[in-house]
Amino acid sequence: MDRRAIAYWATTVLFCAVVGFSGASHFMHAENMVEAMIGLGYPLYFMTIIGLAKMAGVVAVLIPGSPLLKEWAYAGITFNLIGASASHAFSGDGFSHAVRPAAILAICLLSYLLRPSSRRLASAATFPGSASGSSEAAGAHGVAS
Repeated sequence: MDRRAIAYWATTVLFCAVVGFSGASHFMHAENMVEAMIGLGYPLYFMTIIGLAKMAGVVAVLIPGSPLLKEWAYAGITFNLIGASASHAFSGDGFSHAVRPAAILAICLLSYLLRPSSRRLASAATFPGSASGSSEAAGAHGVAS
């Protein structure tokens, strides 16, 4: 295994463990999470929704194949972590609470950028008039002109 693959798996396992544990804690309404959500002003049913979404995102990132599903999972986790960081910052929780989700987001970004080609989407379709595209290539990809 090369260094890039080791770095990918190290960052992916770390961020998936943190997000997965957080998701399970939200889903099970762990006492510390309930207190935090009340402090942020969110309704408690939101914990069930966000917990389930986090756990599903972790599964999507870790399973083999399904690169489109992985894109959506990384996007959803990114939106969640940005929202968590902003919520802590705007609620007055202090810098340490706001920076934790941002730090997890940095690890998530590393995982995303280090993904092997087997875990990435194929190149996007080219469109007519683009530098490398022709109308024939676009038509072959199902893009209407």
